[in-house]
Amino acid sequence: MPEPVNVVVLDDYQDVARASGPWERVDGRCAVQMRHDHIAGTDELVAELAGAQVVVAMRERTRFDAERLDRLPDLRLLVTTGMGNAAIDLEAAQRNGVVVCGTRGRGRHTVELTWALILALVRSIPQEDARIRAGGWQHTIGAELDGATLGLVGLGRLGAAMVPVAKAFGMDVIAWSQNLEPAEAGEKGAEAVAKDELFRRADVVSVHYKLSPRSTGIVGAAEIAAMKPTAYLVNTSRGPIVDTGALLRALHDGAIAGAALDVFDREPLPADDPLRTAPRTVLSPHLGYVTRENYAVFFADAVADIEAWLDGGAERRLTPAP
Repeated sequence: MPEPVNVVVLDDYQDVARASGPWERVDGRCAVQMRHDHIAGTDELVAELAGAQVVVAMRERTRFDAERLDRLPDLRLLVTTGMGNAAIDLEAAQRNGVVVCGTRGRGRHTVELTWALILALVRSIPQEDARIRAGGWQHTIGAELDGATLGLVGLGRLGAAMVPVAKAFGMDVIAWSQNLEPAEAGEKGAEAVAKDELFRRADVVSVHYKLSPRSTGIVGAAEIAAMKPTAYLVNTSRGPIVDTGALLRALHDGAIAGAALDVFDREPLPADDPLRTAPRTVLSPHLGYVTRENYAVFFADAVADIEAWLDGGAERRLTPAP
């Protein structure tokens, strides 16, 4: 019998990857190891993955750039949850003979989390929860969504799914993206506006944009400065889309009413990161996709990707853009 293939599943923070997937299907063919802590340093990661032919990466939690891939000569298959991962250099993977495959996922989990953050932010739920547990009572005054305007930065699959919920709350919806046509926005129930107009008019700005070199910092100092002092910013997409320095200045200056963030420039968020102590914020640790139902899809497909590769094929292969 051939030696089992070494498989390492990274960043299994909650220790649920094994229970979430049908790993028994590769028993005997693979030796599967789950890592529950994040390995930040390149040297440490290379040492940990020495001898691993297959690695399963959870979203963008661990970076696989050219340097790291060049130093992992045993790696033959890299599986990422989701069908895109900005932390993987696909050209370097291809150059090193590493097959990269993705998984499917469920489509509405991030939208649910976004609305949870919006409601927590505008009604100060975390602050009031902490105060009542400490023996206090009413302290803050919330804002209503009924009659307010939601500004969507991005009107793709997730942005469009925000619209009917906003309408149910009685909100008007405006949207902007670099290539958004008015007719397309209208079909999705939103009004297409210019970027500067969106930030001037919106009472809640919600970011639903794919991270790329072109979108990094697309919500910058000028956009944040254009917001009303009573407006809120919510980001459940990717941290670098928003200029964190400009956001911190606006929060400390009281230039905007608050911000809710599920994503950060660096994850896990360092213990001394200034966002942890920023005023008028609601922070969650990148929970948008973290649901039992979504993990079940992720890890079932990860196992299927491994099986296909063991049999000489490739499911849901990801390749560099032409």
